[in-house]
Amino acid sequence: MKRLGEQPEPIFSKPETRSSKRSDRPLTHLLQRDAGLIQIVDAALADAALRAGKHLACRPGCTQCCYGAFAINPLDAFRLRTAMTKLASTDPERAAAISARAQSYLAEFGPSFPGDSKTGILGAGEEEQAAFEDFANDAACPALNPESGLCDIYDARPMTCRVFGPPVRAVEDENSADGLAVCELCFTEATSEEIAAAEMIVPHAEEQKVLAELVKIEPGAGETIVAYCLTLPARHEPKTTAS
Repeated sequence: MKRLGEQPEPIFSKPETRSSKRSDRPLTHLLQRDAGLIQIVDAALADAALRAGKHLACRPGCTQCCYGAFAINPLDAFRLRTAMTKLASTDPERAAAISARAQSYLAEFGPSFPGDSKTGILGAGEEEQAAFEDFANDAACPALNPESGLCDIYDARPMTCRVFGPPVRAVEDENSADGLAVCELCFTEATSEEIAAAEMIVPHAEEQKVLAELVKIEPGAGETIVAYCLTLPARHEPKTTAS
């Protein structure tokens, strides 16, 4: 900017069914906090899109940003896994299709995954970080529906996906006059002033607060990739009937 044959272990453990309601409260509160964060981000995107006008080329079916692996934080992973669990109940066929694409992705790229292929957590070492630069750069995201060209789990998409397109500033450049990055398909004829005027203000500080809350619940969570968050346990896969 994954040794298969066995199902990757969930990056986040769920409360056991025998747990009391009190033990579920942290996760419930976390879901509420994340929902609030997403509202802030989506509102910021809508505002930036309004200011960008014709310069923002993003539209349904434009999939260039849906290719290539990228790291997602534990909060993104939590959101994706929660959405997949819900989707398995509300739309099992779509959930199974997403899971099948994720499993195919991991079967192909898992052996070269620069991290723990069992948990899906990316390695933090210098060598592993360097290897990730060349990892699955041309592979489609498993959430991308190859027929519609749309994201099959759009409402739960990672933060990177939510802020991609309009001008955004990296965390380390927040207080800098430089450092604005845009999608290469957008703002191709815009002046530097027009780009600056359309900057999307990303609530990094709020995201870090919610992420810190998650880490208290799951201290071993780490960065991963989307594919590891989209595989369903066997109990959610549709059963086949003998002919």
